[in-house]
Amino acid sequence: MKSTQYSEKTLDHFRNPRNVGTLEGDDVAVGRVGNPVCGDIMEMFIRVRDDRIEDIAFQTFGCGSAVATSSMTTELVKGMTLDEALTVTRRDVADALDGLPPIKMHCSNLAADALHDAIKNYRSGKKLEPMSTEEIAGAGTGCGVSVATVVEGIADYAGRGVYAAVPDVTQLADKRVLIVDKGVASARLALALTEVTPRVIFLTELDALGLPEELATQVKRSDVKVLFQSRLAAVRGEGEVEKVLIHDLDEDNDYELFVDAVVMLEP
Repeated sequence: MKSTQYSEKTLDHFRNPRNVGTLEGDDVAVGRVGNPVCGDIMEMFIRVRDDRIEDIAFQTFGCGSAVATSSMTTELVKGMTLDEALTVTRRDVADALDGLPPIKMHCSNLAADALHDAIKNYRSGKKLEPMSTEEIAGAGTGCGVSVATVVEGIADYAGRGVYAAVPDVTQLADKRVLIVDKGVASARLALALTEVTPRVIFLTELDALGLPEELATQVKRSDVKVLFQSRLAAVRGEGEVEKVLIHDLDEDNDYELFVDAVVMLEP
């Protein structure tokens, strides 16, 4: 029994999305769909050779389910003929992910629609330009930046407060530590860090802990502070990490949080 309605496959595709990005060229078509209620916007890029999808990529501005369904769709249809890809439905995508929470079935499961739009545009010769982050923000989406967008400053502070691995938790003793949700390993590290520092924050874009039930219970009963529906937008400081910018996906606003270390474990 999991502590969330998200399947393991959905969580995996959300945390480690496949085929993120854009494609360019005369043999590339772009499809775009959006949900004005949730604010999710999806763009699907297909490269077609001999009537088959030779390559595919996506950029999604939206919640975890929107990212996961987009990622899974790209895996499902790569190599298919256009006619075969047109038969792929929202239900097919959800089934491939071992199911989605009911509310997400209609709100964020739009990737198949974006794919169909790309195929239609390819066949009609219609060309769409990829939307920029600024255009997305102007469209009023409630979910902030694209999953393809690198966290501002994250590379600049590598070794100076940003960690991709923490082999020895004592190196973060008494520090204010922000851990970005990358699954079970991140949660276990958060629990281990409570033994050496009282200030551990677990940041997740989900609205529930996407962890096995026993581990989720341990996190809830620990001193770890969990920030739900929150995304790391930027890392800042003078020489070393001093604070981060957090985007609240629920309220659609940004705020600063003072920390000494940011942990984003590599997959």
